[in-house]
Amino acid sequence: MVMKLLRERYRVDLQELQAACEANYALLFRLLPGMRERPEVRRIALSQGDRLLGVLVLEVLELCPYTTTLQVRQELCMPWLPVPRLEVRVYHDARMAEVVGTENARRFLGIYNYPNALMHQPDEKSQLNLFLGEWLRHCLACGHEMESVL
Repeated sequence: MVMKLLRERYRVDLQELQAACEANYALLFRLLPGMRERPEVRRIALSQGDRLLGVLVLEVLELCPYTTTLQVRQELCMPWLPVPRLEVRVYHDARMAEVVGTENARRFLGIYNYPNALMHQPDEKSQLNLFLGEWLRHCLACGHEMESVL
């Protein structure tokens, strides 16, 4: 007898995604409190002892009445490590922030069939938003101010 194993299809956990986006908004607002009023760039150094591991850069790309678009990237990383770069849309009225683009993709779907031509994971959007939250928490816990540039 041959048993065929079927994987259960991925379903978006909307509550989890919204919670991640709400947490990302709160974290970004702690790191960049003036993002709604003016374009700015903030650099946060990430180090271990005396060794600089990288610099988190938060840059306001676009200001609108109800939204702000940011680029969150890391600079001065180790040469063998891929450099993360995310475009984040901040919705001030909903108090949410979501990843809307990376260096090679924009406008993520809630669910992807797998496999697909771009090799996105079925839950790519959720994973990116959870990653942003973990990255920002790490910066709040281990980072220190380098400079603030208007």
